[in-house]
This record gives sequence, structure tokens and C-alpha cells, in this order.
Amino acid sequence: MTQQPFVSTEIATQPDLWRQVSDGFAQYGGSLPKPGRRVAAVGCGTSWFMAMAYAALREDLGQGETDAFAGSEFPAGRAYDAIVVISRSGTTTEVLDLIRATDVPTIAITATVDSPIVELADHTIMLDFADEQSVVQTRFATTTLALLRASLGEDLSKAAADAQTALTIDVDDLAKLEQVTYIGTRWTVGLAHEAALKQREAASAWTEAYPAMDYRHGPIAIAQPGRGVWVFGEPPAGLLDDVNATGATIVHHADLDPMASLVVAQRVAVAKSLALGLNPDQPRSLSRSVILD
Repeated sequence: MTQQPFVSTEIATQPDLWRQVSDGFAQYGGSLPKPGRRVAAVGCGTSWFMAMAYAALREDLGQGETDAFAGSEFPAGRAYDAIVVISRSGTTTEVLDLIRATDVPTIAITATVDSPIVELADHTIMLDFADEQSVVQTRFATTTLALLRASLGEDLSKAAADAQTALTIDVDDLAKLEQVTYIGTRWTVGLAHEAALKQREAASAWTEAYPAMDYRHGPIAIAQPGRGVWVFGEPPAGLLDDVNATGATIVHHADLDPMASLVVAQRVAVAKSLALGLNPDQPRSLSRSVILD
């Protein structure tokens, strides 16, 4: 019998982990920025996309101006009250360089005890219970976002219940789509980018991601039968009609919390990878952390 990939087991733990950080917010998130503070959120790859989601959601909830940056693109010298740095490994070169170079207080969220980021950051939130054996990130990223959402006052009980439902949805037909474009609005744009990244990483698949309103400004040209358009959150008026006219498959889990729809997307990426005979735990050209000389 073929061993189940680590990433499949890790995906299945997400509902419980979301509940854990939501219920224990005081334990894990007491050092996160308070309302009214001007904040930057930073990460690389998946962590950057979680930072994007947090930044948009924090602003939309009226808790303060919040920007998101890839680690290499942080604007040195810009004034912030705090920088939230997300790094599963705690060893990523760009984020460590950023922390060393800034005088702004830094709050690191990581999964790795004794990693360099723990020593460098002013505060550390340790989510080692959400760490992963797979190179492909799933549960650390979403558990981090669940914690950040809880810090903004959101109730994660529905999201966790929806994630449990997401584990039961049949993904076989979705995994057969030739190409998928993921779209979202505001905080779900980050989720769209993350969903696209999962298929690229795990299955070497052609995927794209865009803000939903921008999708009609060119990207819709590739939509056709056999391809998909995956919508996170509420789609703009008329967009689904435009996609229907192309013959592409629309994927829209309207009744699920958008993070739960991301869980479905993770499962699709794994299913597609396995169907192609690939190893979703160890994608080609990737490692757990990018460490530069």
C-alpha cells in the first residue's frame, strides 16, 4: 500500500488547529498589534500571501493602516509601529535581513524552536504544534492566519466547522481541470494567490491568481471548457455570468468560510500531484526554507 503523503495528514489537522489558536488566543497572540497601530506584515511565498490576507482584513475591520510586503521588498525607512514577520522555518534570509536592518519592533510568528528568528525578533509567537514535515505549507499558514483573524476579534468557530466540511468534498473532478485561475477580493486575494501556489508547487501545474475585478482586464481570455475559475469570497456583480459565457468551470464555495475553500484547494493540489505520479511532499526545485549565501 502506498503511504499517504505527509501533506494529506497535515491538511486534515487544520480544523482542530484553528480552534486551538482561536480558543487560546491570549496564550498565543498577546503580543500582536493593538487597534490603531500602523503595521507592516511581511513574509516570503506562502507567508507573504498570509500577510496580504491579514493586512487587508485588518484595514477592513477598521483596526489600522496595514501594509503587506514580500520580505525582499520591504521599504526601508518607512514608519511603522510594528512589523509582523511570518516564517515557518525561522531561517529565511530575506526576513532575517529585514529584522536585523530595522529599528521597528518586530513580532515573529514561526513554527521552529531555536531558529534564528527567535533570537532576532523582539517578540515571538511559537506555533510549533502546527509545523509540517511536507515542504509544501498548508496547516502552518492557515493556523497563522486563524490566529491573526482571532487577534482582530473574529470568531473562528464557523471557519473551523467549514474546514471540517471541506475535508469531505469530492475533489476528483476539480483535480482533472487543465488549468485553474483563482480570484478574490480584498483579504481573499491573498488566499487566491496561495491556492494557485499550492498547485504550482505540488503538481507543477499552470495556475494564475488575480483580484476579481481585475480578472476581466485580460486574464479571462484563457478561460474555456476544461479550465476553471475558482472564486474566493463574494464575486463582483456580473463576473460569474462573464465566466459562464466562456464555458469554464466555476468553483465557488459560497457557503464556506474562504479559508475553508482554501482547504479544498489544498486537497485538489495534492490529488492532482498524485494523479501525475509526483511527490507532493517534496516538489522539484523546492526546499523547506530559502537560505541565501
